[in-house]
Amino acid sequence: QSQYQYIKMKFAAIFALTISGASAFAPSMVSRSATSLDGAVVYYSTSTGNTETVAQYIADAAGGLDIVDIGDASDDEIKGFDGLIIGAPTWHTGADEQRSGTSWDDFLYDNLPGIDVEGKTVAVFGMGDQEGYGDNY
Repeated sequence: QSQYQYIKMKFAAIFALTISGASAFAPSMVSRSATSLDGAVVYYSTSTGNTETVAQYIADAAGGLDIVDIGDASDDEIKGFDGLIIGAPTWHTGADEQRSGTSWDDFLYDNLPGIDVEGKTVAVFGMGDQEGYGDNY
């Protein structure tokens, strides 16, 4: 990876934390008993590895959350978390359905409709390349 791409991914992670309320995801410098992130996880899927990289940046900034490829997660596991941080590439294959070419396709169409997410805190970040595939970004 070039230095430019590395800086771009770091910027994207910082930006994602900023717009979603960075204080909610930043590790505290003081002792804490409980926060909404104590029962949180970062789920991602990736085509190029960039979404996984930023998922790890966010997990580290949030105090060491686990990151899991959504293709490796069970419905029961997902139901067990109070907070979900979701990372998805904006890759678009041009298909009408299941168009990312990642594990998110199966999850969104097959699993998510059967999972009750009411009451869960959910944050979403996306990675993309408007220059490489601007028609589908």
